[in-house]
Amino acid sequence: MKIGRLKLRENDNENVLINYIRENTADSKKSEVILYRHKLNKAIKDMLALQLGIKIIVDKIRKIYCIDNVKFHFHQVKNLGTFMEVEAIDKDNSFTTEKLKEQCDFYYDYFKIKSEQLEKSSYSDLLLSK
Repeated sequence: MKIGRLKLRENDNENVLINYIRENTADSKKSEVILYRHKLNKAIKDMLALQLGIKIIVDKIRKIYCIDNVKFHFHQVKNLGTFMEVEAIDKDNSFTTEKLKEQCDFYYDYFKIKSEQLEKSSYSDLLLSK
């Protein structure tokens, strides 16, 4: 089952409202993402909070590195631990879904990440289940 989420990311590097839909599976998966980049403005956060509420705040430190179209996210998530995400991105429809999955799987193998180490849930779901 696909799950949709809306999150507001505000930090020194970017301010973005992110809508994404993806399946909760522990393997490589396709995400449908819409990004709205904006200047830091307290009114956006206030409007969203008033209309939709705040389900949870995920407090994390992120480091991001890239090789070609593949992003590596290293996260230290408060009250959860340390995580790594491999994200193959297709900005201009030049890759097939199979090729993007192949890229992710290559790095899973390279970093010796085992299937039982993969997380199917979002950080927000993990925090809410604690």
